[in-house]
Amino acid sequence: MSGAERLVVLGGGESGIGAAILGKKVGFEVLVSDAGSIKQEYKDVLLNHRIEFEEKQHSMYRILKADLVVKSPGIPEKVAVIKALRKQIIPIISEIEFASNFTDAKLIAITGSNGKTTTTSLTHHLLKDTLDAGLAGNIGDSFAEQVAKESHNYYVLEISSFQLDDIMDFRPHIAVITNITPDHLDRYNYRFEDYVEAKFKVTMNQTKDDYLIYDGDDPVIDQWLSKNKIKAMKVPFSLEREFENGTYFKDNEIIITIDNNKITMPTTNLTLQGKHNLKNTMAATTVAHLLKIRKQTIRESLENFQGVEHRLEHVLKINKVQYINDSKATNVNATYYALESMDAPTVWIVGGEDKGNNYEELFPFVNEKVKAIICLGIDNEKLVDNFAGMVDIMVETQSMSEAVKIAYKIAEAGENVLLSPACASFDLFENYEDRGRQFKAAVRQL
Repeated sequence: MSGAERLVVLGGGESGIGAAILGKKVGFEVLVSDAGSIKQEYKDVLLNHRIEFEEKQHSMYRILKADLVVKSPGIPEKVAVIKALRKQIIPIISEIEFASNFTDAKLIAITGSNGKTTTTSLTHHLLKDTLDAGLAGNIGDSFAEQVAKESHNYYVLEISSFQLDDIMDFRPHIAVITNITPDHLDRYNYRFEDYVEAKFKVTMNQTKDDYLIYDGDDPVIDQWLSKNKIKAMKVPFSLEREFENGTYFKDNEIIITIDNNKITMPTTNLTLQGKHNLKNTMAATTVAHLLKIRKQTIRESLENFQGVEHRLEHVLKINKVQYINDSKATNVNATYYALESMDAPTVWIVGGEDKGNNYEELFPFVNEKVKAIICLGIDNEKLVDNFAGMVDIMVETQSMSEAVKIAYKIAEAGENVLLSPACASFDLFENYEDRGRQFKAAVRQL
């Protein structure tokens, strides 16, 4: 890849703007094209860098002159512009692929259906004081923008299946798969196996000098690995099994053994609570151990980590009722972990844009722990069909303030109000962050 080639960036969001900045810096002639509107803050950045852009349209005659296209993860294969580019055999890559071509840093890539944001944030927290490590991908600034503006020796990247769909040579030194459960099936022709394949692309370019850390209790991961060979060294973590080479939990300690090098880590003072967070902690701690971070540093960092916004975030206690923001739970499995961790009767706010959800795995928790359900979505029919017989109170609403006011009336002292939608947010909100912020604002107004 060299200068004076034409780079078209499809999508003027965080990753697209980062790719455009990096493209301009390394000598490409850049056009950013977005079928929708580009936020003013991003337009200002493009104008400041003198990068050409268009919005509310795709000028096909210009786009099809590209030598290379960087595609926003949100754009599906089925849209006309992608079909036209595929027909012309113009290479389409993701922003993480593009950025990785312009850095010599060692990459830690973390993917999975759930837990990847917490695991990525915690991994970066464990590394940042000892190693020169950046944090990017689906979290914070885009990877490409960071590569353009500052060089780090390591990058900890949170990576979605959509970003992995369009990689070619992307090779993380350490890949982590937190778990794989059905999600985004609408993007994968409702074929779970296609989604699983997308997740495992994270390891496709790894060599015997690299590592794949994964949940050894996950049957989907186990099954895929039993049928497919990978070159990276496999490092499983588990709450249920012990490994000669891997990470496991025993007697309130995390035990990591890799190449006969063993460390133990007490878990009594961890800030992150819940079984799922213990797994996230095991994955992050394994990365830190592989990169030779001192045990004392790992332990201190684990004990002062503050957690992630919108993931089981305790907002306020009002009249002895705990309000919990889990807006980041955009699929059923994430909500499974949230309901599993509830230790008191719970008023559950759920709903949004359904992605082909199967709610059956939630039934035991709903029967046991949920006293009322507040549906928050434009179309709540599927939720009503699934849960109406399980709770005495079920209310439909289409605004966050109304949902929170109803929850306030229902919940009694010692109980929880949990926002854990199990769905995407785009029917009523900009994104899950907007949904979580609206929840927190509504709670504070009570």
